[in-house]
Amino acid sequence: MGFFNSLNQDTYDRLYSDRYLFRRIGSYFASEKRWLAVIVLILVVYSILGTVVPVLISYAIEMVDEPDNAALLALILVVLLISAIIDYGLNWSRGRITSRLIGQAIARMRKDAFAAAVNRDLGFYDDNKSGKIVSRITSDTQEFANIMLIVADIFVQFVQLFILVAVLLNRSWDLSLLVFLWLPIFVLMSLIFRDLSRRVGRQGARAMAAVNDNIQESVAGISVAKNFRRESLIYTEFSEINRQSYSINLRRGFVMACIFPTLNVLSGFGTASVVYFGALSVIGGDINLGLWYLFVQSVDRFWFPIINLAAFWSQLQQGLSAAERIFALIDSENWVNQIENRPVKSLSGQIDFRDVVFEYKSGVRVLDNFNLAIKPGESIAFVGHTGAGKSTIAKLIARFYEFQGGEILIDGQDIRAIDLESYRSKLGIVSQSPFLFSGTIADNIRYSCPDATDAEIEAVANSIGGGEWLETMPDGLQTDVGERGAHLSMGQRQLVSLLRVLLQRPAIFVLDEATASIDPFTETQIQEALDKILSQSTSILIAHRLSTVRSADRIIVLREGQIIEQGSHDSLMRQGGHYAELYNTYFRHQSLSYIENARQFLTQAASPG
Repeated sequence: MGFFNSLNQDTYDRLYSDRYLFRRIGSYFASEKRWLAVIVLILVVYSILGTVVPVLISYAIEMVDEPDNAALLALILVVLLISAIIDYGLNWSRGRITSRLIGQAIARMRKDAFAAAVNRDLGFYDDNKSGKIVSRITSDTQEFANIMLIVADIFVQFVQLFILVAVLLNRSWDLSLLVFLWLPIFVLMSLIFRDLSRRVGRQGARAMAAVNDNIQESVAGISVAKNFRRESLIYTEFSEINRQSYSINLRRGFVMACIFPTLNVLSGFGTASVVYFGALSVIGGDINLGLWYLFVQSVDRFWFPIINLAAFWSQLQQGLSAAERIFALIDSENWVNQIENRPVKSLSGQIDFRDVVFEYKSGVRVLDNFNLAIKPGESIAFVGHTGAGKSTIAKLIARFYEFQGGEILIDGQDIRAIDLESYRSKLGIVSQSPFLFSGTIADNIRYSCPDATDAEIEAVANSIGGGEWLETMPDGLQTDVGERGAHLSMGQRQLVSLLRVLLQRPAIFVLDEATASIDPFTETQIQEALDKILSQSTSILIAHRLSTVRSADRIIVLREGQIIEQGSHDSLMRQGGHYAELYNTYFRHQSLSYIENARQFLTQAASPG
């Protein structure tokens, strides 16, 4: 199923510099400058307290052999106890405020990513799997949040580092120089691990996205898998892609696991050199025991933030990889580009295609200099074999795709110059597989007009067959439709989708009719709802049912993106052309099947009991 090509970068992926990413991340905290200032103040005080402790202990060691300093030693002890209490309070406050700020920033980031996903064109979803997009909004934002929690700790350690450097240089510049000599080696190793971590971080995120996409697609298609008894196949595919993710994350973990041991070995040599040369200085009388202790204690505090920075830098690259994927989704561009955004107050429904050229993929032309004029209030039925261009025309009218040549005019205005939100509010669209959201029938009808009252919903529902169709529902309009309308039949889903449009009263109606067979009673209800919509809209019908074709004012016969015939049902049948051929091979059989089904339905209805 193509799952195993999923580690390639997506079409909208971008590479950002670290500086840009940091600046972009900072924008999500810009509205919380006051709290950020509080955190910085807490961190500085916390860092100073952490630095004061070894300095005070070193002074205490220097004074331990002098009995006159007992009171001063006691004071140092009290200060150490008080600093420990303050340290706890500051650490608790910092953790609470930091978690709150990061949580808010991640929430805003997720909202931006979700808004970007919602506002992308349908063409975007043709090339990019929805499961991988979901992974960016969920998994990648969480990965980034986890990394951000470490930033505060690193900040504390570096404030302490700078204070310690000042103290060490003041007390002994030669021992300080010995410590600093190891710094270039640490920086070099950090840069090596940085590049490795960035690469494995990207691969790890893509592997996780592939797993999420596999799960989503498998669960969504579980009914098909069960119909064909392919549960073992989807389990095997998941196992393989899960194993692939495991292997990639194992390499990622190996890189992470190498950081601390490598840097700890280096710090061990650095510490050993300080201990050795410091001890020689104490023996030679160049420094006292307290200062030597201060250097021994400080060298650990010196290496610790550098080691953490190197380790964190690798983790940070994973966080930046996650941020990079999130921002790539946010920054992805729509294919549909409007040259203006003129508001649409009302529509009469006139549609004109003038020399329209359209390609889904470069070089594969679907429409070539296509011309068609649709009058206001006219209903047009498109018929033709699969791939003739029927759905493409409907999608272009809805402005779901960008055409490459010509122009499409709506009420005489270039479709590229009108505001899409206001324009689409005047459209009513029913897809071939009508989608219902979890909730009640009333909720789904109201979806097109959120402000509609219960009375309006009930009136629309009862306008079809006197509401007789609701009698088959256990709770009427309050019947739960289930996930994607699973509790309803295909015909009932179509009917609810049509009622949703009927409530909206659109100026332009687009119907990509379902091919599934339905019982005569439901088809009658659907046709009644359809007739009501046709009477008040310019209608574009991609017809699969004979009753829908016959109800159209004009039938357009398409072949390879060109109009080859047009007219009424009777006139086209008299021509004996392509439409007559379609009718005899498909619609005629459908008509006979409908008559037979209707006869059986009436017989069953008339039988006692």
